[in-house]
Amino acid sequence: MTSPDRPTPASSAAGNQEEPPYKDRVFRSSAGIASGVLLLVLGGWLGVDAVVRGAGTAPWLALAALLFLTPLVVAYTLRPAVFVNEDRLRIRNPFRTIVLPWASVGNLRAGYSNEVFDDAGVKYQLWAVPVSLRARKKAARQQSRAAMDDPSGRTSLTASQVRSPSDQVVEDLRELAERRGGAASAQGRPVVRWAYEVMAPSAAGVVLLAVLLAVS
Repeated sequence: MTSPDRPTPASSAAGNQEEPPYKDRVFRSSAGIASGVLLLVLGGWLGVDAVVRGAGTAPWLALAALLFLTPLVVAYTLRPAVFVNEDRLRIRNPFRTIVLPWASVGNLRAGYSNEVFDDAGVKYQLWAVPVSLRARKKAARQQSRAAMDDPSGRTSLTASQVRSPSDQVVEDLRELAERRGGAASAQGRPVVRWAYEVMAPSAAGVVLLAVLLAVS
């Protein structure tokens, strides 16, 4: 998770075009990225080995499997991200990209998964901000200890603000939606785009696998 960059003035080479005051804050899952890289390296090694050393239809089957699986690995591990700026929330999930101007955000909820609802009640999951029950329990223990350390209750406000990292992200997004929902630049309706660049090659791999298995 990164913090927003400071505003930077437009360079003279850019003419009169102004840059946005803040660049996107980007939230991604470090564990997802690490597992995705590992799976791609392992799959590439096995696939290349099968192509080089395989006999008969084995090389073609390996290529078809790589064509089918590689986009899925990228979709579920490397692709998910949440981009935030002063005007909108952009969610890049495995197979869809959802753009929600802050005025169209109805609610954000942290449960067993982190979710955002638009003002029509449509739900979208935040794949890039996974829930960690372990981190949530750790935060609850810290909150309980803070409350026990001061029975007078003077630290209760601080204790109540102890949250897991993913819950804190959701809380930050909720506050930003409330603060920016009325801004003129944050108006608009949700826009959803399917990730055909992921779906098409994976579908082609399935078809190729089916044909090769049928003729082998």
